[in-house]
Amino acid sequence: MPDTQPTVGVLGTWGYHGLLDDAEQVDIDTPYGPTSDSIVLGSSGGRRLAYLTRTGRHRNIPPHRINARANIWALHSLGVRTILAPTPSGSLRPAIGVGSVVVPDQLVDRTGRTDDTFHDDDVHISFADPFCAHGRRAVVSTLRRNGWVVNDGGVMVAIRGPRFSTRAESRWYAAQGWDLISMTPYPEAALARELGVSYTCIALVTDHDVISDTPWPVTQDLVREGLDANTKRLREALLQVAIELAGTSDAATPAYGRRS
Repeated sequence: MPDTQPTVGVLGTWGYHGLLDDAEQVDIDTPYGPTSDSIVLGSSGGRRLAYLTRTGRHRNIPPHRINARANIWALHSLGVRTILAPTPSGSLRPAIGVGSVVVPDQLVDRTGRTDDTFHDDDVHISFADPFCAHGRRAVVSTLRRNGWVVNDGGVMVAIRGPRFSTRAESRWYAAQGWDLISMTPYPEAALARELGVSYTCIALVTDHDVISDTPWPVTQDLVREGLDANTKRLREALLQVAIELAGTSDAATPAYGRRS
């Protein structure tokens, strides 16, 4: 275990190994079972950072089987107080093109998951603004400086997976005015909030789901092609954000509150 604790972690899908210098792998025992993979601890820009692949390094964990509680708990136990969470996402609006990045500010949960809390007692978290405002500003600013087309704000609907949407579902999501669809930001964001960890979602648009303007439906191959084409460039920009955030003294998101 390194002497210096990381304060910022990247919780990604795939393609982020090799991100850090002097990297070492750490396995954490959690009350919720094993994490998706070993946590990689290393350095960059003079900062100690952490990285965890939510789907496993071999892409062998489907979204509905990701042990989000173990992942978030383990990162927090290592000292991580800020999480950058890049995730593949479908666009529900033709104007948000494939290859662009959206840094959403709102979230709609349609997963139906019940493993979205660390508590079994009467605890209620404040979740009106599910993503960290400070982290969002840092991501938007840095990515734009690096030439990315970035949409600042948007509503992401989280679905359980592993299946993609029906055409009717996709039309309904779009009709609500929602912008993005993904399988990973929930329950991660809620779990991070319970522990007082800042959580910033970075949506890399890989497809247009099955909205009516799209001539072909989303497929797993289409998502992988979109990720593979853009992940290397995105991860370099997010590394700059992580270094910047690790050097600030801004407090993390407040922990949960109670309301009976």
